[in-house]
Amino acid sequence: MIEQQRYVAQDLEIFAAQVLAKAGMDDRLSDTVARVLVEGDLLGHSTHGLALLAPYAAELEQGGMTRAGAPKVLADKGAALLWDGERLPGPWLVCEAIDALIPRARQFGSASLVIRRSHHIACLASYLLKAVEQGMLIVLASSDPGGKSVAPFGGTEAVFTPNPIAAGIPASSPLLIDISASVTTNGMCSRLAKQGATFDEAWLIDAKGNPSHDPQILFDSPPGTILPVGGLSAGHKGYGLGLLVEALTGGLGGYGRADDAQGWGASVFINLYDTVGFAGKDEFVRQMDWLAAQCRQNRPRPGVPAVRLPGDRALALRRQQLDQGVLLQEAIEPAMRELAVRYQLQFPACKDNQE
Repeated sequence: MIEQQRYVAQDLEIFAAQVLAKAGMDDRLSDTVARVLVEGDLLGHSTHGLALLAPYAAELEQGGMTRAGAPKVLADKGAALLWDGERLPGPWLVCEAIDALIPRARQFGSASLVIRRSHHIACLASYLLKAVEQGMLIVLASSDPGGKSVAPFGGTEAVFTPNPIAAGIPASSPLLIDISASVTTNGMCSRLAKQGATFDEAWLIDAKGNPSHDPQILFDSPPGTILPVGGLSAGHKGYGLGLLVEALTGGLGGYGRADDAQGWGASVFINLYDTVGFAGKDEFVRQMDWLAAQCRQNRPRPGVPAVRLPGDRALALRRQQLDQGVLLQEAIEPAMRELAVRYQLQFPACKDNQE
């Protein structure tokens, strides 16, 4: 078996930015998008990191993603903003939105921004540290009004996308929550279907409502659907969460599934809470650290080595990969090498060859 190579994170960022620029993205945007994609892999979200580089390049070439420009401000009430993203790159829009919200959250205690007509925003966890490092609690949610792969609980016809929601919570070791209203993602279904692999559990139903382990049914005609969180027995929980995300994104944005949304994109909700603006950052961290200790010191059930907090594994992996190099999921590197050939770019050297 050939050992997989590791790559310096900064080299991957430079390469990704070069690819996006070659595909037509303005340099002012491409550096940010590249950084967000690499951050996804650093945190272990390999379906929503550099795996998106080739699809993003294709969207740029085909005109599905706007190459340059700025969002249009549709409403500004100080602590509440609405942007039209003009189908600009989602990672750049979200980073710009967080930068815009930080001073407003400092002023008002909390501030929200909704983006409609954004392009895809990649891995939600990639943005959390940006806010947490400023002492902010961030809540971030996204839906894609132009897509559907999740049926309402009890139904068989897709209405929703997986509708992820994430939160970054300041603590001595930050808590990074990145979940979705469905039991798995479109990206993981696509990856496994291409590999001819199946899920260990029945996370989907076919078009007739029969449970299935096979992600290929999502791409059949008629298609199956992904189950909401809670599955066949308790999927009302994920169904409710999915509806909440729709309200925060498409509802507040005034643009969603009730409209004729076309193309791969996103409606986005971002809320920042300044911990200083309430009981104070020290008190906030004291409470969260106490809860974190109670969880980590909790007696684990059989087969579980230790109880973790959301973000523990991701942050440890991030530190390791920044030090030892990024290990790309096996399907990602070949696609990136194809991009290097197409755009006549030098593919990054593996980290071992630089030492």
